[in-house]
Amino acid sequence: MSGQAETTAARPRLSRRSLTLNIGLFLVGMHVTVALLTLVWTPYDPTGMTGGRLEAPSWAHWAGTDRLGRDLFTQIMIGSRIALIVGFGAVAIAATIGVTLGVLSAFATRYLDDILAAAFDILIAFPTLLLAMLVVAATESASLFSATLALGIAISAIVARLTRILAKRILSMDYITAARTAGASWPSIVLRHLLPNIWPMLAVNFALQFGLAVIAEASLSYLGLGAPPPNASWGRLLQEAQGTVYTAPFGAIAPGIALVTLVIGMNLLADGLREAGDPTRRGRQ
Repeated sequence: MSGQAETTAARPRLSRRSLTLNIGLFLVGMHVTVALLTLVWTPYDPTGMTGGRLEAPSWAHWAGTDRLGRDLFTQIMIGSRIALIVGFGAVAIAATIGVTLGVLSAFATRYLDDILAAAFDILIAFPTLLLAMLVVAATESASLFSATLALGIAISAIVARLTRILAKRILSMDYITAARTAGASWPSIVLRHLLPNIWPMLAVNFALQFGLAVIAEASLSYLGLGAPPPNASWGRLLQEAQGTVYTAPFGAIAPGIALVTLVIGMNLLADGLREAGDPTRRGRQ
C-alpha cells in the first residue's frame, strides 16, 4: 500500500516536470519555427515602408508599424532569427573554448590548475555585458559576428569553470583508475568516460547561457554595439521605440514579449532537462 501511495504521489511531481519541459520546448520551438520561416517568407519586406508611421495593431499589421512605417511583426520575426543565431553561435563558441580549457585544467598540474581556476573566477567576476562590450570595441566594428564572438568569449569562462569542477569529480572515480590500470590512454578516457558523463550537466548550463546570450545581445543592440541595420534585433527595436513609448507603446511591448518568451522558454527547458537528468532528484521525489 505504501509503495502504491508513493507512486501516486510521484505522478503529480512527474507531471509538473513534464509540464515545465513541454512549455519550454513549445516556447523555444515557436521561435525556431518563426526563424526558419523568415528564410522563405515574411508578411512584408523587412525594409519596406508598408504603412503609416506608428500605426496601432490591425489586421493589416498585426503588431502595428514602427516610426518609419515598417511592419513591426515582420521586424520581430527577423529578430527571432537573429536572437537564435547569436544564442546558438555564442553557446557554440563558449562550449568550444570553455570545455577545452576546463578539461585541460582538470588534467593540469596543481600550480597550473590554480592559475587557470583563478583566471576563470576573475573573468566570471566581470559582468558578461561588460566583457562583450570590450571585445566588440577591440574588433572596431559592430556586427552580428562580432556580437556573437564577444558573447561566446565572455560566457566561455562560466563553461570552463563548470567543466573543470565536473571533470575533476569524474577523474577521481574508481572506474577511471581502473581504466588507466587497464592501459587506456588519457584521450580515450576523455572521449569514452569523461565527456559522456559531464555532458548532461553541461547541456543544462548551455541552455541557461543561451538565455543569457540573448539578453546580452539585445543589450548590445540597444547600445548600438550589436547587429547593425537592417538587422532587426529586438534590442534595436526597443531602442527605437523608447522615444514613442507613450504614444505608441506596442512598439516596445511587442519585441519585449518576444524577448521574454524566448528567455523564459530556454530557462524552463533547462529546468526540465535538469529535473529529468538528475537521478538524485528523481530518487527523492
